[in-house]
Amino acid sequence: MPTTRPAVRARATGAIRVRAAVAVAAGCLLAASCGVSDAPPPSGSPTSGSPSTTPERVAATPTPATSATPGESAPASESPSASPSPSPTGPPEFSAKVSKVTRDQLPYSWRPGCPVPVSDLRMVTMTHWGFDDKPHTGRLVVNKSVTDDVVTIFKRLYGWRWPIYKMVPVDVYKGDDFASIDAGNTSAFNCRAATGSSNWSQHAYGKAIDLNPRENPYVYANGSVAHKNARQFAKRPLDKPGVINPGDKVVKAFQQLGWEWGGYWSGPKDLQHFSKGGG
Repeated sequence: MPTTRPAVRARATGAIRVRAAVAVAAGCLLAASCGVSDAPPPSGSPTSGSPSTTPERVAATPTPATSATPGESAPASESPSASPSPSPTGPPEFSAKVSKVTRDQLPYSWRPGCPVPVSDLRMVTMTHWGFDDKPHTGRLVVNKSVTDDVVTIFKRLYGWRWPIYKMVPVDVYKGDDFASIDAGNTSAFNCRAATGSSNWSQHAYGKAIDLNPRENPYVYANGSVAHKNARQFAKRPLDKPGVINPGDKVVKAFQQLGWEWGGYWSGPKDLQHFSKGGG
């Protein structure tokens, strides 16, 4: 029996619906495939013929807040990194070297007729703490018989960080005791008479040390001092850097090794002066 027009139309409509369903299904599969592309491809399995990361996705990645601005270096990474080796802490250890001296090294402080020959003198080169709160190297010329005492005492002073303004041989000042004291220089050997006497000072034997003479001046019986820059340091006790007071640890350090302090003299007080055996 011949097919009627309604039947033909029904079959055509069904075919169209089938093709539409297939198209919808294909579209869903394509959409699903596009959705999966948002996730990174499995490691080691890049898509054939295309890079694993497209330029568009790199550009779309948010820029970190810490990124460098143009013309500036990028900030250092916050990830743990090896720290630099720590710098040494604290001052260097005390050091001292005892060496012989020559006549040429004592052009002003020694002369023929001095009570000690040059061969009995020694140069002690050692570290000392400064008024700038830093270590320095100074030199004292002393009698060879007291070098051990000197090294022991000044090692203690250095350990206490007790400051010494300057420490060079008096020859730097052409043997002029007044000039050396005025410069605040700590010194030892100088072939000269004792202050106010015709007798040899213990300095002439290399057995006396004048320590921080500005902060520890020679004070006359009337309370006056010879150096203007030392007037503020004439009275004791006095709590200032580099000052020696009766009974303090500096005095005791010298006394323990048989050195006497001029600050205990009756009448004038030689606050800077320490000598082995007195005088």
